[in-house]
Amino acid sequence: MNYLVLLRHGESQWNLENRFTGWVDVDLSAKGETEAKEAGTVLKNKGLKFDLMFTSVLKRAMRTAEIACTEAGYPAIPVERNMALNERHYGALQGLNKKETAEKYGDEQVHIWRRSYDVPPPSDVTDLNPEGFTESLKETAARTIPYYQEKIEQSVKDGKNVLIVAHGNSLRSLVMHLDNLSKAEVLELNIPTGNPLVYEFDNGAIIKKYYLK
Repeated sequence: MNYLVLLRHGESQWNLENRFTGWVDVDLSAKGETEAKEAGTVLKNKGLKFDLMFTSVLKRAMRTAEIACTEAGYPAIPVERNMALNERHYGALQGLNKKETAEKYGDEQVHIWRRSYDVPPPSDVTDLNPEGFTESLKETAARTIPYYQEKIEQSVKDGKNVLIVAHGNSLRSLVMHLDNLSKAEVLELNIPTGNPLVYEFDNGAIIKKYYLK
């Protein structure tokens, strides 16, 4: 038996400030650092150890991985960082306060931008998004799932223990793939910060799934 663990980064400063973050490279809040430490503690207490680790290239994920691994007392783990695991890009919404955005555009429209499967946020050129880029969850999955299949899946099938530290939407994409969720089902999925999600495998097949906290 081996396992794959998905860990969403601890609370970021912009999570705390209720702002759309996306690809903006903000750091952890004090609470986020504590969540990362608590994740490391629970991984240690449950006796989980890893052969490989994968993270996005955003500091809130990289720092969560570093803090959690230090807290767990792990030796150096081979790590690959790739933007394929980055958070969904929120286009022109990046940097905006979520409450103020809802007041401007209406709750229904903001809910569609945030929770629909294939409707991306608006794509305007802003200081935080000079190229006018934006992504729906469908487009996020189109980079996250192939990366998992090409870079991670075989290691899991080979019996390696793997830790992925990433973001709410990139991890939702992976859970959609692992659990074979429908488009409707994945929209109801919410992955909490700092709580390791464990998939146990036997001969390459998932036999159990659970959160550690």
